[in-house]
Amino acid sequence: MNQRTPERRTRIAAAFDRASDYDDGAVVQRAAAQLLAQRIAAAGLRPAPRVLEIGCGTGFLTRALGPRLDPAARWTVSDIAPAMLDRARATLDLKADFRLIDGEALPPGLGPFDLIAANLVVQWFDDLPGALERLAAQTASDGLLAFSTMAAGSFAEWTAALGAEGLASGTPTYPDAAALEAITPAGLAAEIGIVDFPQRLSAQMFLRQLKTIGASTPAPGYRPLSAAELRRAIARFDAGPQILTYRVAFCLLRN
Repeated sequence: MNQRTPERRTRIAAAFDRASDYDDGAVVQRAAAQLLAQRIAAAGLRPAPRVLEIGCGTGFLTRALGPRLDPAARWTVSDIAPAMLDRARATLDLKADFRLIDGEALPPGLGPFDLIAANLVVQWFDDLPGALERLAAQTASDGLLAFSTMAAGSFAEWTAALGAEGLASGTPTYPDAAALEAITPAGLAAEIGIVDFPQRLSAQMFLRQLKTIGASTPAPGYRPLSAAELRRAIARFDAGPQILTYRVAFCLLRN
């Protein structure tokens, strides 16, 4: 795994801070939040759970989870991007402790939590196995660590278009279900499901969508395409069915 540098962390946070129209482009993020909330509710939590949300964004998961949890739940809502956290604080009708936190490096002693949840966040972590170990350490006995993440096979259509032009993709390497199972911390039981979210859109719409939601930071070391290379890739993609698939893993890890 790549070590997350302060510069990369800053770039990721800044990209999301600039995503003032996030809600307009985050179609899959909203749908994934609903599905993750359903799975968490079905798993069950103890009464008045202590809840930590990592990477709250504008609050999709918070809103989806709120009505499904005990009203006495005690919430800590966090994000790495100050502007995102401010938007969530301003728009969520929720009594919570809002905190600026890097979910990959929780402050020691913040927990334990009965639920730690993150929707389409952990794909930004550079050391996911280590992060899961640290999150598990702050999950209470009989608690639940629940997250959705981009999975292997995401954006396969765009990657194929690039490959057909002899070009590399800046999409990070995402894990499949077996890889997620393999990095589940010892002592936790894992329930992992993969769901495809196909979107019908042109290449330019896809790239614009990534920028709108602040998700255009490429994999470390990636060389951006030249304007001519990008035009070739766009033409290749748009000559096909213009279907772009988000493949999302839903993971429930329990003590």
